[in-house]
Amino acid sequence: MGNMKQCKDLKIVAVEHPNDGYVLLKLTDTEPLPAVRAGQFVEIKVDNSPQTFLRRPISVNFVDEDCNELWLLIQIVGEGTRQLSRLQVGDMLNVLFPLGNGFMQGVAGERVLLVGGGVGIAPLLEYAKQLKQVGATPYLLLGGRSANNLLQLDLFSKYGEVYVTTEDGSMGEQGFVTNHSILETYNSQLSTLNSQLFQRISCCGPKPMMMAVARWAKQHQVRCEVSLENLMACGLGACLCCVEKTVKGNVCVCKEGPVFDINELTWQI
Repeated sequence: MGNMKQCKDLKIVAVEHPNDGYVLLKLTDTEPLPAVRAGQFVEIKVDNSPQTFLRRPISVNFVDEDCNELWLLIQIVGEGTRQLSRLQVGDMLNVLFPLGNGFMQGVAGERVLLVGGGVGIAPLLEYAKQLKQVGATPYLLLGGRSANNLLQLDLFSKYGEVYVTTEDGSMGEQGFVTNHSILETYNSQLSTLNSQLFQRISCCGPKPMMMAVARWAKQHQVRCEVSLENLMACGLGACLCCVEKTVKGNVCVCKEGPVFDINELTWQI
């Protein structure tokens, strides 16, 4: 896969508001979009927002090859993202992409658990698609505060079995993703299956959630990778505001990550 970075003005072909506080932008280009590995991100230049000097990092949510579209699912949290939510069809957006490393590439026949929390579910849609394309089986465990935080469930269900938790119990099982019965029953299933239910886990979401998933993975000796959401302003390893401590020393998440094997991190889990 040629993964050359490009800095381009992409055209907005759709602006959708899937739920309160979120916007889904669909972008296209006159030329075929570059190949993107699931888990990679883009850096967007936000115009008309004096507070937003630095580009905003946004995970690639989905690539629709047939329509030559790149989707970005954005949670509206501040002035920069609010400005992005006001864009309209036909507007141009300056995008630097694809950046960072992605999730592990799938292998035919493997079973992979994808765990997402809040807007951390965004990169997992493209990953589920890419896993299914190579003949792997994705299982999706998605958590949110309430049903309002769980987006694109219909799309996720095209690629794998979907399990849901909400903190308020408004959808799926009540609690955090690590409380879901698919993990609770894992031990009893191990003895009947004589093999691991999942060969590995890929996770993206708030840090406490990822640490809890990493802890579970370590206890059960399942390989686990996490996508960190450190503030990444430049995307090229120059501004040093996204540094994370690893076993090899401090690294810039935007350049060395955002995806890391949990054994590379110094989390106390």
